Amino acid sequence: MAQGFTPIVEFYGANAALLNQRLMHWSHTDAAGIETDRLELTLNIEGLDGLPTLNGKIGLRAGYLESGLVEKGEFVVTQRTPVLFPMRLMIVATAAPFSVVDATGYRQRRSASYGPTTLGALFRQLVSRHGYSPRVAPALEGIAIAHIDQSNESDMAFISRLARLYSAVTKPFNELYVLAEAGQAKSLSGQLLPEVRLSVTDDNRPGEQSFITAKLDEKSRSKYQGCRASWWDASAGKQRVVQVGNAPFKTLRQRCQNETEARAVAEGELRRVGRENLKLLIDCPGNPLLAAEGLLVLDESWPSYMQGRWSIKQVVHVGDPATGYRSSITAGGLSI
Repeated sequence: MAQGFTPIVEFYGANAALLNQRLMHWSHTDAAGIETDRLELTLNIEGLDGLPTLNGKIGLRAGYLESGLVEKGEFVVTQRTPVLFPMRLMIVATAAPFSVVDATGYRQRRSASYGPTTLGALFRQLVSRHGYSPRVAPALEGIAIAHIDQSNESDMAFISRLARLYSAVTKPFNELYVLAEAGQAKSLSGQLLPEVRLSVTDDNRPGEQSFITAKLDEKSRSKYQGCRASWWDASAGKQRVVQVGNAPFKTLRQRCQNETEARAVAEGELRRVGRENLKLLIDCPGNPLLAAEGLLVLDESWPSYMQGRWSIKQVVHVGDPATGYRSSITAGGLSI
């Protein structure tokens, strides 16, 4: 997984020259779902008369001199904290779509009804009205939705709920808004993201640049091996139940509009339950290819109970003169 030996970070956009010249510490949190990506910077402001403005977007690229830079997205400054003795400026920026001004009502609560439609069509309708360019995974595009209500919830929350119903992931990235299958190797920009392979060196010890540490958190095995979802059969005038998997079953409270929708929802929930039992925490040398929603592969150099493919939930990339460039990964087990 070695990317190089000389880590570099580069900013572009608003105040790029100042950031590149005076940066002391940086941290980029790449989160899954609708959680906001976050950029935290510490600048040396000795000798400056004023402070950087809050206007404009900050772009981030990170990587190594030997292997090149990787685009990590654009951010809007939401907080700045000057510190006296030593003269420092702490900056917090969030992913560009989540700026304080909500001109299109993305976070405004509303109620509406939709259907008959498809998951892809509904997703495109919701995100397009906020100026995003939608990207939908082919497997999710044609899923039928007979009827669904948006009940006093923002489009941001409703989109997230739709994704959970069908065991998908969704997130804005710059001008794009992506709906993809959970655990699939898709970056948020819609480009194929290669599986990132990690190896543990023979001389794995603290102080070495290649040092890796990890912790596996295995929750108690799920008591559910199957899932039941109900739907209303209007022609027969009664409620019917679809079940997937084996007993014991988890019974979902929501009522679906038809058998197809009920089966899709039940299968999605069963996959979600299977993935959530395992959580892996890894601290490793910085790797800009590590990204939330991407895939991580641990090879034979790892203990047998950690080997295999993992779905990345969050990555925190940190650059600091004392510790160098490091990545902290939170990943979940894959049931697919």
